[in-house]
Amino acid sequence: MEEYLKKYEQWCNNSTFDEETKKELISIKGNEEEIKDRFYKDLEFGTAGLRGIIGIGTNRMNRYTVGKATQGLANYIIKKGASEKGVAISYDSRHMSKEFSEQTALILNANGIKTYVFEELRPVPELSFATRELGCTCRNNDYSKS
Repeated sequence: MEEYLKKYEQWCNNSTFDEETKKELISIKGNEEEIKDRFYKDLEFGTAGLRGIIGIGTNRMNRYTVGKATQGLANYIIKKGASEKGVAISYDSRHMSKEFSEQTALILNANGIKTYVFEELRPVPELSFATRELGCTCRNNDYSKS
């Protein structure tokens, strides 16, 4: 069995994933091209961060891929001993930006990492300023692409 089909089956059968996610996966059952496109690789960071099509799968932007990337960031921050410095988080007008920013804050907080979250849309330069002004270890400005 192809690796992407194994990943698809794992997502379909894993109790970690919510019912809405599973419904979307069931809706593409038998569509091998769609399954392959969603699962043939893990979404990768580029020069502009984590970007991709919003949807379900390892090669899509969703709360699970954002969560996985955020946990990796949390592990790095903890390893460097910078949890108390915190992370500044903002979001912009892109689709699901606010939800992904909230997911990021929740995961960082669950790891004992302080977060500073803007309450409304902010431009990237303001986030950069806040990061320096607050002495944060890093910043996060959304991951999404619609």
